[in-house]
Amino acid sequence: MKKYEFWFVVGSQSLYGPEVLETVAKRAEEMAAELSGALPFPLIYKLTAKSNSEISQIIKEANYSDGCAGIITWCHTFSPSKMWIDGLAFLQKPWCHLATQYNQHIPNNEIDMDFMNLNQAAHGDREHGFIGARLRSRRKVIAGYWRDERVHKRLGDWMRAAVGAAVSRQMRVMRFGDNMREVAVTEGDKVEAQIKLGWQVNTWAVGDLVREMSAVTGAEIDALMAEYTEKYDLATEKLDAVRYQAREEIAIKKMLDAEGCMAFSNTFQDLYGMEQLPGLAAQHLMAQGYGYGGEGDWKTAALTAVMKAMGENGSGASGFMEDYTYHLEEGREYSLGAHMLEVCPSLAAGKPRIETHPLGIGMNEKDPARLVFEGKAGKALVASLIDMGGRLRLVVQDIECVKPIMPMPNLPVARIMWRAMPDLTTGLECWITAGGAHHTVLSYDVTAEQLRDWARIMDIEFVHIGKDSSPEKLEEELRIKDLVWKLR
Repeated sequence: MKKYEFWFVVGSQSLYGPEVLETVAKRAEEMAAELSGALPFPLIYKLTAKSNSEISQIIKEANYSDGCAGIITWCHTFSPSKMWIDGLAFLQKPWCHLATQYNQHIPNNEIDMDFMNLNQAAHGDREHGFIGARLRSRRKVIAGYWRDERVHKRLGDWMRAAVGAAVSRQMRVMRFGDNMREVAVTEGDKVEAQIKLGWQVNTWAVGDLVREMSAVTGAEIDALMAEYTEKYDLATEKLDAVRYQAREEIAIKKMLDAEGCMAFSNTFQDLYGMEQLPGLAAQHLMAQGYGYGGEGDWKTAALTAVMKAMGENGSGASGFMEDYTYHLEEGREYSLGAHMLEVCPSLAAGKPRIETHPLGIGMNEKDPARLVFEGKAGKALVASLIDMGGRLRLVVQDIECVKPIMPMPNLPVARIMWRAMPDLTTGLECWITAGGAHHTVLSYDVTAEQLRDWARIMDIEFVHIGKDSSPEKLEEELRIKDLVWKLR
């Protein structure tokens, strides 16, 4: 992960005189330093802005800084908002307005007009908020005392969403072959995706991958096999199949890195010259932070990489997922999520096993090796990015993952079981109403609020299905959103 930082810009004005401005600057620097210790990325105090030209200049610098992932503003004193117009009008980085104040309490005995002139955040932040609303800016507003853990959590979550936006704008996706034939939801407008999200999506021939595989050396495979046996339990005697997956992984990674790609997709219908569909290979690449989408699903591949970057340490517990089948026993309704081979081990509850089994679908000449495991229990979500024609829609559903209620000894794939919110059937009706795809990204790390922030930054539609959702409310919400987006 690139090392990103955020810039702290504090608003004031020259009428207060040098002593007040010196105090504002000293406090702002102190706040940035202390917050940096509590946040996932550094917060760098840049200046106390007192004029149109200062604000415009710092925003120009932020726009062209590769390291700056966003700006956080706060008005310690009263900062007339007309002087923010020019700068904010051409701001291209994510913006968070932190509505706080330096002191936590009103000092009963010390409060006088000097104190009031210096501590006008309640005054300044409202003026600052107006101009954001007047400009229709896509900003995040977080209010609360700057030393509170709740504020740190919300700021940190927004930072991760902003970093997700920075990663998104650099996203390159390598497609091996096209989409699975006749499938609708994995299609989409690649030009629109690049305009809105920054994703460069292009195709490389499977023959290019086969040629790269033929150049992989035995020593390279031996080294990766040692890594496999350290991380995973080897539960197959078909070592040739495992070594073949290592060959595939090494070749794919070389091609991804050479082209600057962070995600890839393939399809079992297009395995020209390959003996096995990448299973273990795709899983281990996802564990390293690469995005993946099966059946040519480039949208889910890129979204997986973005959500991984938003997670812990830049490669969190997020991975490609598919709803496979349901358990519809009354009172114990669950979804079973899996895929043919490619579920990321970052989602595993224990140490995954390397197994080799027939696949039974596609053009495999030999049985592919794959990681088999059960997913972790805990709160999570599934997210699906779909092309509605004219706009992109991000559908997010809250779920509660559980230990699978049965062992399923003859199911030779990784599997995760969950309760959908608000319940399986209501949640399913909402998901289908919203057009959510069968492919998703399942994440234990990324929250619905973070994805809402990311969607706001990227200027795409966001739909959230949670504990209070119902098909009727969702239908009304979608009708209103459809009108709003048509008017944009």
